[in-house]
Amino acid sequence: MVTTIHDLVSIHIENKTAFYARIEDIVPDVKRGWWKVSLLVLTHPLQTFTWILEESQINGAPFTMGGTPVMLEKVVSPLQKEASGLSSAGENDNAPVTDKKEPAKVVSLVDRKKEK
Repeated sequence: MVTTIHDLVSIHIENKTAFYARIEDIVPDVKRGWWKVSLLVLTHPLQTFTWILEESQINGAPFTMGGTPVMLEKVVSPLQKEASGLSSAGENDNAPVTDKKEPAKVVSLVDRKKEK
């Protein structure tokens, strides 16, 4: 699964989820094949990190920092999984697939304020 700008990722340190972050930017590093990845770490207070990673590491390949195992894992919203037809844990993978799609529902925030 390709990870890109504005994606949410969970950061695993020593094979345990340590924190979540949003990828703010990915720009080429001076070293060919490496990328500067700016992360907005979702902690309080917010923090930003810039890590220099290879593309495979951005997309989930494990690596080490100072000998410590680290891995980025893209976080996919359950709503996105439903929309794309991916099954989540516990669902029947053999369930029939239908071609019928319901139209998207648009909710006007202006109309909601008028109702109150």
